[in-house]
Amino acid sequence: MIGVLVTYFAILIGIGWWASRESRSVAGFYVAGKKLPSWVIAFSSNTTGESGWLLLGLTGMGYLVGFHALWVVLGEVIGVALAWSVVARPFKEFTDRYDAITVPDYLADRFADRAHVLRLVSAVIIFTMVGAYTAAQLTASGKAFSSFLGTSYEGGVLLGAAVILLYTSIGGFKAVAYSDVVQGVLMFLCLLLLPIFGIWQAGGWGELMAGIGEIDPALLLPMGEHGWSAAGVISALSFAGIGLAFLGAPQLLTRFMSARNRSQIGEGGVIAVLCIVVFDIGAVLTGVAGRYLFPGLADPETVLPVMSTEFFPALIAGVILVVVLAAIMSTVDSLLILASSAVVRDTVQKVFRPDFSDRRLALIGRGLTVVIGLGGLAVALPESRMIFWFVLFAWSGLASAFTPVVLCSLFWRGTTRAGAIWGMIAGFLTAVVWVLPILPGSEAGGIALKAHFHDLYEMIPGFAMGFAVTIGVSLFTKPPPDAGPVLDDVKRVVGGPFTPAAGAGRGAEMPAGGGDG
Repeated sequence: MIGVLVTYFAILIGIGWWASRESRSVAGFYVAGKKLPSWVIAFSSNTTGESGWLLLGLTGMGYLVGFHALWVVLGEVIGVALAWSVVARPFKEFTDRYDAITVPDYLADRFADRAHVLRLVSAVIIFTMVGAYTAAQLTASGKAFSSFLGTSYEGGVLLGAAVILLYTSIGGFKAVAYSDVVQGVLMFLCLLLLPIFGIWQAGGWGELMAGIGEIDPALLLPMGEHGWSAAGVISALSFAGIGLAFLGAPQLLTRFMSARNRSQIGEGGVIAVLCIVVFDIGAVLTGVAGRYLFPGLADPETVLPVMSTEFFPALIAGVILVVVLAAIMSTVDSLLILASSAVVRDTVQKVFRPDFSDRRLALIGRGLTVVIGLGGLAVALPESRMIFWFVLFAWSGLASAFTPVVLCSLFWRGTTRAGAIWGMIAGFLTAVVWVLPILPGSEAGGIALKAHFHDLYEMIPGFAMGFAVTIGVSLFTKPPPDAGPVLDDVKRVVGGPFTPAAGAGRGAEMPAGGGDG
């Protein structure tokens, strides 16, 4: 197992070294110079969106609630399909016209924000949520190492953080994207084969279903133990709502921005949807099979490591450990790049020190990537948390801030700078406040708003408030004077979601940064 692990770490560090030449400029470090092909952005998008949450969190949820967790699959498949078919192409066209390399870059140019308010608000939100998100992934690293190798939780957190920080700070976004391909292929194969093996170990599908029904008949029901009650429906909506973030979370939008051209989007979308189907269904079925095979686990999120070490020889178990680490690392590295870009590109370069050279900014970005990672490490070390909900909290905070504003900016000419600013703030604060124990409760502490609404997932009220405030404020303020003509021209160039662009592909093969400006 250790031999497999060392080999994998060496491959990642080699990728970082290979990609280091591309990372000597700001655009190279943060979007790989906008030169990535379709298969790279497809795998990178999905592995970044899934993380250790998929292999430990979602398998654990399949273990706990059974087929009710399939609502997550439905939501994520719809979210990924809509992101690639509806959002990706116009977003790519806009960001190439503006020569944007971050999401705040795009928003600042789209709304002519000369005061840099959108950049600064974005940086605060990204920095806050990436700290929580990174801590959740390092928590997953600690659980993985302790389950597979018997190390301490703290030792696993430290080892995972060391490797991630090394190859990310060396190679930048290109290293992140190409390592995501390696990690994505490993995840795909694991989640394709492991549930099949688990069902076979259970004695076949019929035997597994009969056994699960004996453990708890509610595990076989699509609405779970609550049925069609308000709690059951809200639980299903909350699970499905997880997929909303794929429409506009900034760490995923960066993948569309980094594509070589728009034609890569159409090709990558097919790969992305296929992968997410295998990822999610495989994770849920692995958890269900594990519930039958190992019914008394103290921590459901260790079901995949337990199945691996119990059923496979050390070499195969080592490969599966690598798969778990791949899921974790593919997200942490992207988050570190995202947070670093929010500071280096959107505050240092664009607001305070535009005179700094590209090489100097890239060096600052490398150093800051390490600092941010160490911050997440400080949060993860003291306590092992429930990965499933810890990840989703950070996922919802980022998505609630950015997705409503990004969607309005792409498809509604009436969106204004003020609407975008207040919509971001409102969506973010709603998602965060929804889970804070701010209401009077028991002696042990307060009660969150979430508890009064059958644990409705915070992204749903966050989205609702983000859209409401963005639209409401925009109705009483003026959009940029060229917003309408630019949006119409982008629509003409890009075409509809399932139709070719008008004008015989005028931008489909255009080099990055070569739009109409």
